[in-house]
Amino acid sequence: CGVTVQGLTGSGRVTGVQTDAGLVRADLVVVAVGVKPNVDLARAAGVRLGKTGAVAVNARQETNVPGVYSAGDNTESLHRVTRRRVHIPLGLPANRMGRVAGVNMAGGDARFPGVVGTGIFRAFELGVARTGLTQTEAQALGLDAVSVDVTSTDHAGYHGSSRPIHVRLTGEKGTGRLLGAQLVGHNHLSVKRVDVVAALLGQRGTAQDLFDADLAYAPPFSGVWDVLLVAADRLHKLV
Repeated sequence: CGVTVQGLTGSGRVTGVQTDAGLVRADLVVVAVGVKPNVDLARAAGVRLGKTGAVAVNARQETNVPGVYSAGDNTESLHRVTRRRVHIPLGLPANRMGRVAGVNMAGGDARFPGVVGTGIFRAFELGVARTGLTQTEAQALGLDAVSVDVTSTDHAGYHGSSRPIHVRLTGEKGTGRLLGAQLVGHNHLSVKRVDVVAALLGQRGTAQDLFDADLAYAPPFSGVWDVLLVAADRLHKLV
């Protein structure tokens, strides 16, 4: 962190990453540079772009040009936690936007509800997931946010197959509102728990709402007090 990548070293296979602070030796390098919306066609058609650089639309996926709709990775959406326009290009929102646009183009009346920024990926056996806002993002927006970190096992610890899982849960002081969560699990499937928080974010749920959730329990799947419930209990005491 805090250094600039200058290039990769090696011949035939990578041996390291050259930075302005020196060489970091590596057998594998993962490059994640993000994406930008491809809006050349929209700009040429006179379609308005939003502050994010993506195509601006209303809840019906309509642009400012009559009869022209936009959906997918080049299109802005409403963040349901912040109520701001965002560009978060992910598969489910893109498909959902396309469905809404199609219904409306065919004469129906559908609305896209927005996103909470839920994403997930797998790196070997490690699973990583997020939804809503991080502590840093919440603070940048001027929210009075606080986070708790909880490390537990993905199911009952006396099972020999249980693996570590880490949860960070973020909420808003004063209201108790959930703002976001990040999960890292050594069993990649365990981080699908993020969907529970994502569902509550869409309904402006609180830490207490999460703690009160009637989650499924059996030893092969979780502890009696799932890691999400433990995190919610600790967060509730701070918000």
